[in-house]
Amino acid sequence: MQTVMVVEDEPLMRELISDYMKDEGYRVLEAKNGAEALDKFAQAPADAVILDVMMPYLDGFEVCRFIRQTSNAVIVIVTAKSEETDKLQGYELGADDYVTKPFSPKVLVAKVKALLKRASATGETAPITVHRVEGLEIREQSFELLVDKEPVEVTPKEFELLLYLYRNRNIIQSREALLIGVWGYEYEGDSRNVDAVIKRLRQKLGPYAGLIHTVRGNGYMLKVPS
Repeated sequence: MQTVMVVEDEPLMRELISDYMKDEGYRVLEAKNGAEALDKFAQAPADAVILDVMMPYLDGFEVCRFIRQTSNAVIVIVTAKSEETDKLQGYELGADDYVTKPFSPKVLVAKVKALLKRASATGETAPITVHRVEGLEIREQSFELLVDKEPVEVTPKEFELLLYLYRNRNIIQSREALLIGVWGYEYEGDSRNVDAVIKRLRQKLGPYAGLIHTVRGNGYMLKVPS
């Protein structure tokens, strides 16, 4: 059974989200502030964290930063803040998705389920498709990335973005196209979220970071030699 941690300082909201996740068959851990969340996560790492931003002691951004230092758990930020700069900060710190209050609990559950499904894909029942680009190996069904034959930890969103670029290699992809193709929602004016994930992905690609080209004024392209 997968575990979801709900970090929310408002008791009613925390209970509501927890009940929805339990109804979907998840084991749920609850934390009422950022400090408690980190303590509980250290004792029993969760598969996914639903994380409010405005909390006492440590805000959600700080919690996200700390968790991402040691874990690739799915992180979905839930907040009343809707400014583009706040969303950008969340993605830069490693969040996988972002939900703005007020929101539909069913939509939140659907996002978490989809992210967990991708993160936990093992490919044990089907052959794994391996895409090779110079020293990179992108193992599609198992969501694994190898750099010079060494496994590299990536978040679900980082992997999806790299895979999408590979499938559309040598073709310029606008930020809007990447948002729709990878995040799965219509463009809403926060294309810099793509920039944040691209930045993190390049850092993990090491000597092959240059394979992802920035096409100034247009977007990005994974340039693969023919």
